[in-house]
Amino acid sequence: MNKTEFISAVAEKSGLSKADAKKAVEAFVETVSTELQSGGKVALLGFGSFSVAEKAARKGVNPKNKQPIDIPARKAVKFKAGAELSNLIK
Repeated sequence: MNKTEFISAVAEKSGLSKADAKKAVEAFVETVSTELQSGGKVALLGFGSFSVAEKAARKGVNPKNKQPIDIPARKAVKFKAGAELSNLIK
């Protein structure tokens, strides 16, 4: 499902117009992004939580020439599914 299909599904299930559903989806994405940029966490009960994880620097291997490379430390977005969502998938 891409973003356009997601917006259409939200509009259909919520009774909102597609324009209003698009605004709601974009507001959700912007709010989560802003919170994660500031180092916070977003927890949606029953769905899951978004957080920022610190990835340590490490050694790697270039697959083309098998030479060792240094991979720098970085931050990554982490999503952990909630219990209700996990149970739906099982």
